[in-house]
Amino acid sequence: MNHSSDQLNEDSQVAAIRNFKGKYPPQIWHLFFTEMWERFCFYGMRGMLTIFMVSQLGLTDKAANLQYGAIQAFVYAFTFLGGLLSDKILGFKRSLYWGALLMMTGGYCIALAPRELFYIGICFSIIGTGYFKPNISTMVGLLYNPGDPRRDAGFSLFYAGINLGALLGGILMVYVGKYYSWSLAFALVGIVMTISLLNFYLTQKHLGSIGKSPLPDSWSPKRRIITEYAIYVGSLLTIPFILLLVTNTSYTDLFMYIIGPLTLIYLFWEMRRFNRPEKLKLTAALIFIIFSIFFWAFFEQSGGSLSLFALHNLKPDFFGLKIDPNVVNNSSNSLFVILLSTPFGLFWLWMNRRKLEPNAAVKFGLGFILLGGAFLIFYSTKFFADEEGITSLELFTLAYFVITLGELCLSPIGLSLMTKLSPSSIQGLMMGMWFLASAYGQYVAGLLGADMSLAHADASNLEKLEAFTFGYQQLGIYALISGFLLTLISPLIKKLMQDVK
Repeated sequence: MNHSSDQLNEDSQVAAIRNFKGKYPPQIWHLFFTEMWERFCFYGMRGMLTIFMVSQLGLTDKAANLQYGAIQAFVYAFTFLGGLLSDKILGFKRSLYWGALLMMTGGYCIALAPRELFYIGICFSIIGTGYFKPNISTMVGLLYNPGDPRRDAGFSLFYAGINLGALLGGILMVYVGKYYSWSLAFALVGIVMTISLLNFYLTQKHLGSIGKSPLPDSWSPKRRIITEYAIYVGSLLTIPFILLLVTNTSYTDLFMYIIGPLTLIYLFWEMRRFNRPEKLKLTAALIFIIFSIFFWAFFEQSGGSLSLFALHNLKPDFFGLKIDPNVVNNSSNSLFVILLSTPFGLFWLWMNRRKLEPNAAVKFGLGFILLGGAFLIFYSTKFFADEEGITSLELFTLAYFVITLGELCLSPIGLSLMTKLSPSSIQGLMMGMWFLASAYGQYVAGLLGADMSLAHADASNLEKLEAFTFGYQQLGIYALISGFLLTLISPLIKKLMQDVK
């Protein structure tokens, strides 16, 4: 009887949250500021990795690209595990707490001795991000009723929030590391994750039962605690294994060959209990996930080859303003997202009211076409270079403006789609798979960046310019082909999606 009344109370709390007035639920702002600081860390670290490994650890450009791809791939691969454990055991709230604590530990660990403890700290960050990252996005989706047309606008606003953190982290961490102290730059991770954790602690009551542990109420408190702490201890025991994988990129190859097929097998096992319409929707979700791998493989050159391109081949001058090219590389995308994401979200709402909004597959196709255009602009920088291989920062920034337009057609829509197309019982799993696709994208990004990088350390900047821009030309062409293919098959995908817009 008590269980029944508690369930009714929880259901009424969730119903009250979802029946909000206006464009956005109030709770989205609490999640906005929690996620903002985590993105500060992630994008700040992303912008520093290859530069730190080349300048402080003595890696070649090629080796740094491979190492970057491995680290980023594992960050995203562990979001799949984090999403799965949240679905089945911890719940989104506890996963978020644990992830934040691990990320704080990783940041402070590297800050103590950047060269000696770099890889140990990275392992903590990988596991922590895995628990933290998929759960915020899932909770945003749970603020809406199924079929609520305001969901895409909500995810666009949320996307602007996480990019505010990315902008701050992208500017501060790489600048502090290059010009002041690498220890202080990594310490910023621990500081801002403390802020993130405090914000969530003070505001989580407004989420009601959203994100609570999914373990049955029939379980005793002792059994719950033992199960929960087994997850925590198990996470820490994986650190030596992750260290081995991250420091040996050949093992990364083996891991990536195995984890993807195993994940698909597990998803198909879960799908056996769903009806035909649900299976068709999950098939559509898988198509989006597969295409997103290629999108992120190109897009995530930002932290790899484009970071080194900015280091070696760009003038520190933007229309007369002296500015570090790596700061531009690491922050301009986030700045453009902040400026454009809310208008984008409102534009989709405006189109929806007039029954003109394109379906998700067409949006994805447009995202790829814009991505291709951006890489062709990166390629065109070779025609503006001087005899030493140094080229225009303004043209480079224009490419980031175009790439951001493409990202806004795909990424916030993708997060929203995973919550729309997935049955509620596996939403964390599907969000994890969305991020696992990003892991494969990051992995391939590292391979592509390594292929663009010249193996000999004494290569001139002009030689590096030629190698990088030739690679960007190829990526631009392949992105355009992918965009047109997606647009072509969009009617088929729309049928699989059924009533989901």
